Amino acid sequence: VQLQASGGGLVQSGVSLTLSCAASGDTLSRYIMAWFRQDAKNEREFVAGINSSGGGSYTADSVRGRFTISRDNAKNMVYLQMVALKPEDTAVYYCEARGRPGLAFRRNEYDFWGQGTLVTVSS
Repeated sequence: VQLQASGGGLVQSGVSLTLSCAASGDTLSRYIMAWFRQDAKNEREFVAGINSSGGGSYTADSVRGRFTISRDNAKNMVYLQMVALKPEDTAVYYCEARGRPGLAFRRNEYDFWGQGTLVTVSS
């Protein structure tokens, strides 16, 4: 499956932004999906994940209550809704797909990823 994230940009602190991930080449419903992010100082970190049906999800402590992951399997799309953005949310955001059972939280447990989208939050 090929993945393309989009929707990033330069925004001010406190605003909302929704990222999109378009999948092609396979049926998205076969995959557990997640968003990861990476800034200049840190390794890529898990942000949020969602099971193949969309019936269950998990969000990292650092963004819980502000970020929501969702998916539309009919459209082969995954989304990350972000509200109350903070400067520390500045990063390149990647969507990743896992073709094995069970939600995972480490980068090396995902099988596919694409080009990320840059989110820059100014204070």
